[in-house]
Amino acid sequence: MSYDEQLAQRIRESLAELPDVAEKTMFKGLTFMVNDKMCISVRNDDIMCRLNPDLQEEVLSRNGTSEMIHNGRSMKGFIYVNKTVLKTKADLDYWINLSLEYNTVAKSAKKKK
Repeated sequence: MSYDEQLAQRIRESLAELPDVAEKTMFKGLTFMVNDKMCISVRNDDIMCRLNPDLQEEVLSRNGTSEMIHNGRSMKGFIYVNKTVLKTKADLDYWINLSLEYNTVAKSAKKKK
């Protein structure tokens, strides 16, 4: 598991006021679950944001972003943002807020039995 601990700490601080946040090791990094739903992850030098799939094309036009590819296919609603474009709190908060906004309507993953 490899992730930028300073970036993870910045996310922790941004989510600190929320009532239902948990951290899990997933996707070879650290994932922040909000309301029992995956919200944002840190992996290597990137954050992975879960956001409204309708915004995918728009956000991928921004610097430092790339689509998430899993098993050879693009995962709609999941994007990577490189830490090089997350220099300020406002830069990071933009992505966290997009992820939190979608979290309110996102479906929870099915619980494993």
